[in-house]
Amino acid sequence: MNNKLIGMLSGMCLMFASVNALAANDDTVTFPDRDSASLKEGTFVNIDNLRQVAPGLSKNQLYALLQEPHFSEGVFGVRKWNYIFNFRTGKGDEFVSCQYQIQFDDHKLVKATYWKDPACADFLKRPAAPEVVVAPVAIAANPEKFVLSMDTLFPFAKSSLDSILPAGRTALDDLAAKIKSGYVSLSAIVVTGYADRIGSPESNQTLSLARAATVRDYLATQGIDPGVSKIQGMGASQPVTQCPPGKTGAIIHCLQPDRRVTIEVSGEKH
Repeated sequence: MNNKLIGMLSGMCLMFASVNALAANDDTVTFPDRDSASLKEGTFVNIDNLRQVAPGLSKNQLYALLQEPHFSEGVFGVRKWNYIFNFRTGKGDEFVSCQYQIQFDDHKLVKATYWKDPACADFLKRPAAPEVVVAPVAIAANPEKFVLSMDTLFPFAKSSLDSILPAGRTALDDLAAKIKSGYVSLSAIVVTGYADRIGSPESNQTLSLARAATVRDYLATQGIDPGVSKIQGMGASQPVTQCPPGKTGAIIHCLQPDRRVTIEVSGEKH
């Protein structure tokens, strides 16, 4: 083989290596044509769920918050998910559509998020709370505390309203009926979500808060005023189990009590 041919082959190898390197690191922010979306009209996203999207979340956690992507780009083995989200403007039925992209790292965890129109991020801002003067009130005596274990509410790594298990729905329905029956003169509800040790501290905090928010929203569908409810997430900071290390199916089952939600209902018991 002459030197000229060897040089040509070497050049071609370098070219293919460069192309493959670019493909492997293609994290550029480009948005697909909206006409190629499987859901061209977009969805009215749950803004509280969208606020919880942060680096470190797994695809399962992201799916629980936002459901499947709106473009036919696959769910597994891809580095980007794209959505079309609609937001009300507050002017009658007027709304704005925004394209949203999530990029994943080599470990299939959320790395970064982008809006095609950066102004769309303003819809996630929380409105400033009005300044109010609150008169002193007496604290209700005899607080009631209802504790629901995780295995009656959500499957492993889930937190969405649709993923509540039938037994969990029954338990929440019974609790709502008890509150509405007048058993307690309701003054406040505190819903606290927890997670097990599997996953990063950031993702566990997000997951525990999402579970608490879902329980609050479900109680609202049963007639419990969400305005009296406060939610908080404790992540994996307060485990109640003593399971061995690892992530096997048996250990995940052992950790179920750590994946819990507590509901504290404060009010005067009759």
